Amino acid sequence: MTTSIDATHDLKLRSWVASANEAGCDFPIQNLPFGRFSHGNDASPRIGVAIGDRILDLRRAGLVDSDDMNALMAATPEKRQSLRALISRGLAEGSSRQGEWESALVAQSQVTMHVPCRIGDYTDFYTSVHHATTVGKQFRPDNPLLPNYKWVPIGYHGRASSIGVSGQRFKRPQGQTKAPGSDPAGAPDFGPSKRLDYELELGWFAAQGNAQGEPIGIADAEAHLFGVTLFNDWSARDIQGWEYQPLGPFLSKNFASTVSPWLVTTEALAPFRAAFERPVEDPQPLPYLDSQANRAQGAFDIELEVLLQTAKMREAGEAPVRLSRTNTRRAAYWTPAQLIAHHTVNGCNLQPGDLLGSGTLSGPEAGEAGSLMELSGGGKKPISLPNGEQRTFLEDGDTLVMRGWCERAGSVRIGLGEVSGTVLPAA
Repeated sequence: MTTSIDATHDLKLRSWVASANEAGCDFPIQNLPFGRFSHGNDASPRIGVAIGDRILDLRRAGLVDSDDMNALMAATPEKRQSLRALISRGLAEGSSRQGEWESALVAQSQVTMHVPCRIGDYTDFYTSVHHATTVGKQFRPDNPLLPNYKWVPIGYHGRASSIGVSGQRFKRPQGQTKAPGSDPAGAPDFGPSKRLDYELELGWFAAQGNAQGEPIGIADAEAHLFGVTLFNDWSARDIQGWEYQPLGPFLSKNFASTVSPWLVTTEALAPFRAAFERPVEDPQPLPYLDSQANRAQGAFDIELEVLLQTAKMREAGEAPVRLSRTNTRRAAYWTPAQLIAHHTVNGCNLQPGDLLGSGTLSGPEAGEAGSLMELSGGGKKPISLPNGEQRTFLEDGDTLVMRGWCERAGSVRIGLGEVSGTVLPAA
């Protein structure tokens, strides 16, 4: 199942919320992402839809009868599409709902945003072959890309409890490390990570779940996909290098991860679908990971960029500077539908709100890298910033910002917003 273009994507559609019609707006009426927010004396988060620089409170607008985002995500695709169509018609210029819904609007600048849903489980994948190869060369110079990579979507189960929303501030993690070239039989060091990194990712969120023991086929996978956020999976590379064999990441990954607050739905992404293309010399997906629809339009065309603002830049009032920019079409080796199909093929039961991280999305060129480990060559090539500072890995006080958007001729540009996080000194 793939979502088709309909009246909600109309290029000429405009909203009575004026800010939604401004050029370059992340949240025009063609987007309508979902999120959770609190305002004033709200006892618990409410469900809202972003429109321009405002939020439509869905319960106050009479569109939902509870503020349980996970319950909304569990609805059938038909019900989700009907709700989107109703919101679109109500926010469109000339709508009879304007007078009724104006009182249900609140400024985004006046609210506190929350993680967009309850995340029960979190799996992080490894979908960029460019990232896998570059990082593999640093960890395993003689065997960078393992033989299974091009056959099976690689992933590991992460920690949901430490996932925070954009603006998250977290303490530098501590743990065991082993300096390269040190005595293999010697004792490791212990202390704050000296090689703290970010990972540019997308977070794909599950919609309807499946019964345990009942796999989701590739043809039905997108019916179980609600939408996407930006996702930063902070990583302590020195802790990772010591602990990752034989079972993979642990303390190097579970101290903090950050998501953007808005869930951009698969319905909103319909105009920005793309063909899934595998190099002819590479293995083609096994049948359970393959379908005509997935080959025709299983990929998504999403632009991504990473920016850094150091503490010194912030004190001087200087804006963040770009470190890299890439696109999911160049970066991702597997589609979201393939991740759903593979995750459940053994009978694993997904639940509404489960998070599937894409893994670091690095493109083929040097300026498309999705981590400092790649940009700095494992710390051997310092990155020079415009103010004269240098970085190989993140320092205390650094704020990392990721942004994402979709734009294509014949369609209205939509944005994913941004996700930011700041590194604090170790405890």
